[in-house]
Amino acid sequence: MELHALAFGAHADDVELACGGTLGALAARGYKTGVVVLTRGEMGTRGSTRIRAREFADSARIMGLAARRMLDIPDGRVEVTWTNKIKLIKVLRAHRPKIVFAPYWVDRHPDHEQTSHLVRQAAYLSGLVKIETGQPPFRPRKVVFYASRFEFTPSFIVDISSSHEQKMKAVRAYKSQFHREDRAEPESDGTLIGRPDFLEGIETRDKHYGGKIAAKYGEPFLVREALKINDPVEFFGPEYRWAKP
Repeated sequence: MELHALAFGAHADDVELACGGTLGALAARGYKTGVVVLTRGEMGTRGSTRIRAREFADSARIMGLAARRMLDIPDGRVEVTWTNKIKLIKVLRAHRPKIVFAPYWVDRHPDHEQTSHLVRQAAYLSGLVKIETGQPPFRPRKVVFYASRFEFTPSFIVDISSSHEQKMKAVRAYKSQFHREDRAEPESDGTLIGRPDFLEGIETRDKHYGGKIAAKYGEPFLVREALKINDPVEFFGPEYRWAKP
């Protein structure tokens, strides 16, 4: 199935936390969206691979995804190898997304950083005719990076006010990952998602970026290249137009 936008994450819940609102907003506009998770989360402190897969399916349904995939790259060992590049190239050529979302290349978790490099390189290599996968070559128009732990100066911010509630429902689908008072919590391994105030922090961040664009909630994104704009007047909206004579 061809998609308009495809987001990659190292683990199930990475994408929802960082750009779930954007994917929900795109789906509401009629765009076909998808998420690809590189690992099955077998190194996670909480839950199991079976639970994580079920939660991923629930989250995908809430976000209105047209496609979802969970690859088999070992959790904790995401590496930029030729084998892994081919796995992603096959996915890109199968779905032919116009836009690809990937994690920012500076992050606390090494799997996130490696996923960023892996997606960017695979997106370029996917367009090379002489890399044979039994599929036509294809290169996305743009790789767009989302923020995980570390922030950046955004290239743009998406207004997710209309889809924020949907985003948080998708995030909460991963209930095995969050702190609960009614169960024995595992000994802390420094995993931020298990903190009692984790979800509050996500909402606070979304409000912070929303405030930068005069919206209730927002999600920040970064692109490496300069953005091409043919019509600045149209791009910046009617509030910036001169009155007609």
